[in-house]
Parts: sequence; C-alpha cells; structure tokens
Amino acid sequence: MRSLIKQKISESKSQEIDLAPLLDVVFILLIFFIVTTVFVKETGVEVDKPNAVSSQQLQKSVFLIAITDTGQVMYAGTNIGVAGVRATLMQASRSQTRPLIIQADKSVPTELLVKVIDQAKLAGLSNISLATQAQ
Repeated sequence: MRSLIKQKISESKSQEIDLAPLLDVVFILLIFFIVTTVFVKETGVEVDKPNAVSSQQLQKSVFLIAITDTGQVMYAGTNIGVAGVRATLMQASRSQTRPLIIQADKSVPTELLVKVIDQAKLAGLSNISLATQAQ
C-alpha cells in the first residue's frame, strides 16, 4: 500500500508543466516585433505648420528638418543652424538617398527657408518637400 502511495506521489511530480519552452516562444515573438517595428524619426520640436489644400501624404522613410518660429534649424532634436544643414544631410544621405521634408513654422521668413533649401540642394538632395496641414 505504501509503495502505491509513493508511486502516485512520484507520478504527480513528474506531470508538472515545463514553462521554459513557453517563455522561449514569448521572447522570440517579442524580439520579432521589436526588430520589425518601424521607428519614425521626429525633429524634436513642435512646429505650427501652414495650411494647404493640395497637401498629400509622403513616404515614412525621409529626412526631417524643422525650422522653428525663433529661426532655429533642428535635425534629430539638435539645433544645427543653417550652416550645419549641408554637412548633416551629406553625412545622413551617404548610405541611402531619401527625400527631405522641411517642417517650417508659418511665421518663418522666406529668406531663412530658401537658405535651408539651398543648403539641402548643395548636399545633393533633389526631392525636397514642405510639411503642411491639410484643410
């Protein structure tokens, strides 16, 4: 009788569920979703964009430059100024040529906007767009 009880106890211990494979699968799924997620780069500042009726959606893989109402030229959260636009875009476009989107505040002087566009063209970018708000 005692051997039967010992046998039942040993059987119940051997029937435990091993969670290690389940955890492996969960971690593999987590790594998959992290790797396949597309991260959108932002300029790091909030810009009051002008309105436009003819605005359209552009692709996600772009360079973003913001021009604030105080005249700061921002790229990836850093104030690069007009003088830094050319060098920054040349460095960034070495591996892959992508379009440039300029997010200019609606109170930015046209002269500053033209200077930034000129520097971007001198850096070798030809596809330059201005960000607007759709009406």
